[in-house]
Amino acid sequence: MKKNIAIIIWSILLSITGCADFLDERPKDFLTKETFYQTVDQAVSNVNYLYRSGVPALYNASSAYAGPSPMLGGYVSGYFDSEYGGQEVVVLYSKNLDRTAVNIANQIDGVWDQCYKAINVANGAIKYIPAIDMSEEEANLLVGEAKFFRAMNYFYLIKMFGDIPLSLEPYESLEDIYLPRTPSVTVYNQIVSDLVDAVAVLPDAAFYQNENRITKHVANTLLANVYLQMSGYPVLENHYADALSAAKAVITSGKHSMTQHGNLTDQSAYNKLRTTDGLDESIYAFEFNSVVSTSGWWPTYSFPNAAAGWGFFKYAITANIYRASNGLFNMYDPAEDIRGQEKQFFFTKYNHPTNHSEIQLGELSNWYYYEEEAMLSTGRGTKDFNIYRYAEVLLIAAEAIAQTTGVTNEAAGYLAQIKARASLTGKTVAAYQAELMTLSKEDFIEEVWIERLREFPLEFKIWDDILRTRRYPQFSVNKGTVTFINVVGAPNNWGMTFEEKDLLWPLSANEMQRNPDLVQNPGYEE
Repeated sequence: MKKNIAIIIWSILLSITGCADFLDERPKDFLTKETFYQTVDQAVSNVNYLYRSGVPALYNASSAYAGPSPMLGGYVSGYFDSEYGGQEVVVLYSKNLDRTAVNIANQIDGVWDQCYKAINVANGAIKYIPAIDMSEEEANLLVGEAKFFRAMNYFYLIKMFGDIPLSLEPYESLEDIYLPRTPSVTVYNQIVSDLVDAVAVLPDAAFYQNENRITKHVANTLLANVYLQMSGYPVLENHYADALSAAKAVITSGKHSMTQHGNLTDQSAYNKLRTTDGLDESIYAFEFNSVVSTSGWWPTYSFPNAAAGWGFFKYAITANIYRASNGLFNMYDPAEDIRGQEKQFFFTKYNHPTNHSEIQLGELSNWYYYEEEAMLSTGRGTKDFNIYRYAEVLLIAAEAIAQTTGVTNEAAGYLAQIKARASLTGKTVAAYQAELMTLSKEDFIEEVWIERLREFPLEFKIWDDILRTRRYPQFSVNKGTVTFINVVGAPNNWGMTFEEKDLLWPLSANEMQRNPDLVQNPGYEE
């Protein structure tokens, strides 16, 4: 049964009045008052706010035409497009690699403002909750959750923009509200510190068994991901052993496991992940339900625009706004990999709900987003969106081991679990493990990267991996074959050549105007 989503109390002060000048007004939205942290109820409400603001809120599908912000990296990669790319020009600017501080200001303002508002609330919670008259255990738990979300928001921002302002105090006046950019290493160290603190106090439980609240296993998964990203570009600090330690804490906890197939069609593990909340594989998900917060337009992203005219869906608009290229789809071996089969992650044809006639879509579409009841009956999506799955923890552990000690039985075993589950022919974990043990360290690591592409095609991992590895995947007409080249100098799927500047997003012209202490990312200066 779906848990009730907490009703969020907005805790950022909006009542200050005064000068209505554009440049002065937005900072007032960031101000926090100590009076919001006087009681246990206020503390809980403000921490609850963090569950549906900042990075989690970026997964809201509030528009039928423009995808949620996590899709932006896929557009920049060149392997994803949108039917409304001409209207939602951030898609066009992204795939053409001609983003500027002005032409995508609205989109990056939305990310920047949303994340920093959440960071400010987290700062207030971390500062004031320990002084509230409540049990030490409850206070530690709430502060641990706040630190998790502060870390998550900074992690998202730093991957997108590079050096960013680091604020650890709530804004309580207009003094010193504008900060310069802080070096990425310093921000990463704070992220790690917050997550280590969170792991120490959060419950030893699975997310769905903890009333959909953050647990130490959610925090350890994010921590493993952070260490993995830090180990790559641009930081290049070797934290693979730390990434392994955090991942192993999740693996050995016994709280999470891989979803298994019922059959290799509609009851495959991937269809279970698509349709079912509360699976042990789901480590952290953004929650939706039919009462408080539906999934908005997410179900409609599973069909091309023409499908809205078929006459039997409950939504007036459908749009394939995160359309994978056929080239990317070639990463699946059709003879061996179930994930490349029809109605696993993708589909090209649909059966009419009444007469069951087959309708050809005319393009590759995203089955993973399809929600039958919402599309055919209710018009209200309720399926949670998985942000972290156990499969990713296994892949982080496999790569971390290979990077530190080479190709071991343990590393091969973790990777083999992912490959064996995807096997159409019933090839076992042991068989894959034996094959993987023959690979060189470099080839094994690339095999992990390839499995990350195949396992999470619609969960927005591709650009983060390109950023940290500085390697760009290429997909062959020889299906199942993936190779990598240096991303700088590589042509993307649209024939545009990646430059160093393309690896980060520009700071918004609006934010640059508001904050004179900011310096623009190289290559985006006017």
